Amino acid sequence: ALGTMSGSGSEESLPSQAAEDQQQEAEEDWAAAKAFYDNLVTQKARPPKPQNAITVAVSSRALFNLVEERRIYEEDGLEKYVEYQQNNENVILKPGPAFYFVKALEHVNARLLELYPADEERFDIVLMTNNHAQVGVRLINSINHYGLTIERFCMTGGESPIGYLTAYLTNLYLSADSDKVQEAIEAGIASATMFSANKDVAYSDTQLRVAFDGDSVIFSDESEQIVKEQGLDRFFEHEKLNENKPLAQGPLKGFLEDLGRLQKKFYAKNERLNCPIRTYLVTARSAASSGARVLKTLRSWGLEIDEALFLAGAPKGPILVKIRPHIFFDDQMFHVEGAQKLGTIAAHVPYGIAQKYRKST
Repeated sequence: ALGTMSGSGSEESLPSQAAEDQQQEAEEDWAAAKAFYDNLVTQKARPPKPQNAITVAVSSRALFNLVEERRIYEEDGLEKYVEYQQNNENVILKPGPAFYFVKALEHVNARLLELYPADEERFDIVLMTNNHAQVGVRLINSINHYGLTIERFCMTGGESPIGYLTAYLTNLYLSADSDKVQEAIEAGIASATMFSANKDVAYSDTQLRVAFDGDSVIFSDESEQIVKEQGLDRFFEHEKLNENKPLAQGPLKGFLEDLGRLQKKFYAKNERLNCPIRTYLVTARSAASSGARVLKTLRSWGLEIDEALFLAGAPKGPILVKIRPHIFFDDQMFHVEGAQKLGTIAAHVPYGIAQKYRKST
């Protein structure tokens, strides 16, 4: 069917005009909602607009320990699971693998609100779960018990959350379901599968600590492909030759950028020494043979990382014990499991060539 032509006489302007109209409508919706809430007296900071926020979507099984509930679901079916959750809705859930990370994000938010009360660039935590709404009361009771600020819930009743992740402009998605995480990665959303630590350790409650592997996490898997397919010597040679050519970005580069942007807000208020965010690069690369390209890539992106640890193939677990990050992102289950054993909460990023070589899931 023939569409109505725009006044410019150009069909090419139609899609951008539609996008502008959609943006205008969204702005009007937000203005109307803000006007309504501005008339309500509250001491609570309202959630920021998704386009201003750093949105971290967390599944219920990442936020809380739902191992027993999952067993009931798998062995007895959905109806028994829902019944169990409703019968136990006043029983507070224990923390899950993402719990302390979320607490640390909220501490950063509190500090940001002190320094920049009118600024909306802060973390917005969304509970994104394929649970059914009937389970919501127990989740709300547990969130309120721990004093978490999670205002946005998305309970999809068994449907995939990916469309909602896109709608919320999600910057990071954490789930205990590796299939959902894989789907999100393929949709271009930074995602990781969460694993609980095998030991209880104390985490900093004044500083968010985030540790990243390099290749296939912050960077692309270009160099890892050479290691896997052509061996270590060829990899060292390749990195030396390409030392001044920045690596392509990986799936978590955007989240590292988000953290860096918030750090600069603290630095601008002379809070560098008291910054509530610290970032770590923990890589199996060796510094002398292949470290320069990594550091030059970060520099070319305008990114500062607080600590860079080049382990030259040594296990990552003992170093992570010293750092005690709230979360450690790695693309290889071998490193995730090693970190877990020594008490680090690790998150698997299913991206790059290493997935073809996985021995465990």
